[in-house]
Amino acid sequence: MRALRRVLYLQAGAWAVAGVVLAVAPGMALTWFSEQRLGQGDVWLRLLGIQTFGLAMLMVLVAHRIDELWWWSWAFAFANVLLAATVVLNLAFGLAPSESVVGWWLLAISTACFALGLLYGLFVSSRERPIPWETP
Repeated sequence: MRALRRVLYLQAGAWAVAGVVLAVAPGMALTWFSEQRLGQGDVWLRLLGIQTFGLAMLMVLVAHRIDELWWWSWAFAFANVLLAATVVLNLAFGLAPSESVVGWWLLAISTACFALGLLYGLFVSSRERPIPWETP
């Protein structure tokens, strides 16, 4: 359970920082990933930042009660795998030729590492304590 708890806390910290940056300074975050400038559409990035911060808080709640709720982490693992796949596909096919790839590579590597960490933690946790199935 310790491995899963550590990954959840680490990812919650990363998402909390990212969420605050997106909510407070969406223009800075957007220019770091690409050369685009914000127009009237920065509210979507602010909403994404608030949702990301909320997700980080939920990760902390699950990590605090990991002994009973470890299997809830499957939701985070599923989301991380899809997020990593989306970022990698964007790197492969969606970037403009002159667009900066440094931020996208950092996001791809971090989401893949978080996904692998969560999957490893879930594997170890499932060996320690199986999923609590309800008996009729």
